[in-house]
Amino acid sequence: MISKKMRPFLENNSAIRMMFEEGKKMAELYGADKVYDFSLGNPNVPAPQKVGEAIKEILDEEDPLFVHGYMSNAGYPQVREAIAENLNQRFGTSFAGRNLIMTVGAGSGLNVALKTVLDPGDEVLTFAPYFLEYRAYVTNYDGVLVTVEPDTETFQVNLEAFRAKINEKTKAVIINNPNNPTGVVYSEETICALAAVLNEKQAAYGHEIYLISDEPYRELVFDGAAVPFVTKYYDNTMVVYSYSKSLSLPGERIGYLLIPDEVSESAATIDAATIANRISGCVNAPSLIQLAVGRCVDCQADLDFYDRNRKTLYEGLTSMGFDCVRPQGAFYLWMKVPAGKQAKDKASSDGCSRETAAAAGMTEAADRKELLAAEAEFVQAAKRYHILAVPGSSFACPGYVRLAYCVSYETIVNALPEFRKLAADYGLSV
Repeated sequence: MISKKMRPFLENNSAIRMMFEEGKKMAELYGADKVYDFSLGNPNVPAPQKVGEAIKEILDEEDPLFVHGYMSNAGYPQVREAIAENLNQRFGTSFAGRNLIMTVGAGSGLNVALKTVLDPGDEVLTFAPYFLEYRAYVTNYDGVLVTVEPDTETFQVNLEAFRAKINEKTKAVIINNPNNPTGVVYSEETICALAAVLNEKQAAYGHEIYLISDEPYRELVFDGAAVPFVTKYYDNTMVVYSYSKSLSLPGERIGYLLIPDEVSESAATIDAATIANRISGCVNAPSLIQLAVGRCVDCQADLDFYDRNRKTLYEGLTSMGFDCVRPQGAFYLWMKVPAGKQAKDKASSDGCSRETAAAAGMTEAADRKELLAAEAEFVQAAKRYHILAVPGSSFACPGYVRLAYCVSYETIVNALPEFRKLAADYGLSV
């Protein structure tokens, strides 16, 4: 029998992965060029040429016993030093190699950070919409994930709701910047306000509250947006990073956990995290790709490719009447689900809008049920045109869908006429 702890995960398998698998089946039926799969954040841009060159050079120049052997559980010292120096040059920080632990991607880095600081029953706050694996990661260490409701006007951090949720049991807060799934970049003003609340609550409760900043999309920003480097605003910050997106290396599973000296008892925390990295089963991050990353700290994937996709999809959809958040970062577009036929019929018969119904006393549960129904209806309607979108409920924010535009440009161009048919089904301005 599988464990009781695993049963909920079995029952609630990743909707994103399930959608991705469904897309592959549809491609076999209708042809890959006639299926518009926006489900999975899998980069469609090749890794920079220097990455491949670095791998070849390492294999040609280095002793294979060194390249393929064990190293410190925290990773190769020279790689960590190279990354620290790069961060210091870019962000005006003062990290050393000792502040970094090389991890098996950002997911592993998050698990290492949480394993290091959580005791059973500790609460971790995060902001909807969020990458739903956060719940699984927190549960791994018997923590409790608490969701902070979104500010659906801006999708910046909902500070009022955050103040209401933070309490003596709060041990950590996870932010994702730029954000998956909205593409929003949390501003310096937002980070400063968040840090002020955390400092206030740390003092009030008499214990550390860690801010874990999940930043795999840090380099993927547009329109001159700036991503604040959070360690400069709040001392008890840990940063989790992955090269999956910035170097188009998702299958290589390489990233790092950064623990600054300003973190309380930083030396002990770094040591504990290094041990957590080992006993999680990874032992250390993959050796060859560590060494390659150490030679490619100044490289990044082709942003112009993503930017063209972003503009084409956003401008195309909004011109059809879809309500979308203009993405500033990452490679996702967050779209509000139009009112479905059932919702329109209900509004017509009631003579009131959703807002009026809520003011008249619609319960939160009923409101959520309506959002889920509209979302499910829209996702199924999109499939009729071979469009695959991930429901917002997969990110704890029903009533929306996420479209990953890290696909070929041709996929976006060819999908727009199908989106136009979908818009017409919903009576949007087309």
